[in-house]
Amino acid sequence: MFVNGIVSLVHAAETAGVSYQRGGGGVMDMMMNAGPMVKFIMLLLLGLSCACWCIIVMKFLLLRRARRESDHFIELFRQRRNYAGLYRESQNLEDSHLAQIFRVGYAELNRLGKSLESKSLQEIKVNPEVLLENVERAIMGATTSERQRFERFLPLLATTGSTAPFIGLFGTVWGIMTSFHEIGLKGAANLAVVAPGISEALVATAMGLAAAIPAVVAYNHFSNRIRVIENEMS
Repeated sequence: MFVNGIVSLVHAAETAGVSYQRGGGGVMDMMMNAGPMVKFIMLLLLGLSCACWCIIVMKFLLLRRARRESDHFIELFRQRRNYAGLYRESQNLEDSHLAQIFRVGYAELNRLGKSLESKSLQEIKVNPEVLLENVERAIMGATTSERQRFERFLPLLATTGSTAPFIGLFGTVWGIMTSFHEIGLKGAANLAVVAPGISEALVATAMGLAAAIPAVVAYNHFSNRIRVIENEMS
């Protein structure tokens, strides 16, 4: 229906015998000459796109550092002489999810060991399996925290990917409504009246797609990477 409406408007302009010459302005001129509502929609889409690209760059660098530091931690773990030394060396690997899991588990185990040393053997009536369950709970909590750290801001990518096309479509509809309104006011259906609103509408649609497509691709990519990281932590 949208395409048929454009075709009918162009046909009406041709039958009216009104000549239309394309201006020399580009996309920026169309954005600057757009109506208030279309401008607001374009600024909203531009803001969402900039925010998504910031998240994409930030997550890419974070996951790359996490991968590099985790590989280094694995090498340290294979070459370890004792866990205390490994714990000290892993302090520098702040972005490694594997190192963080190890630090939390070792700290909890060390805390339980010190608490047991402070008691006499007659006072100790706790099943060792119960103590190991405390360590396991600490590790599970650290796993959840690491997963949340990697997933931070990802919902914005999903939201942008699912809503940006519809926001752009709203700008499209608004631009077409403006075009028909101008036709009604001027009483003529020529390209000089119709083209600006249609151009604004198409720019809004293009901006919506430009914001949504990278957001969807990045969200799927990062979700798969985080799923791999979660399996490694498990």
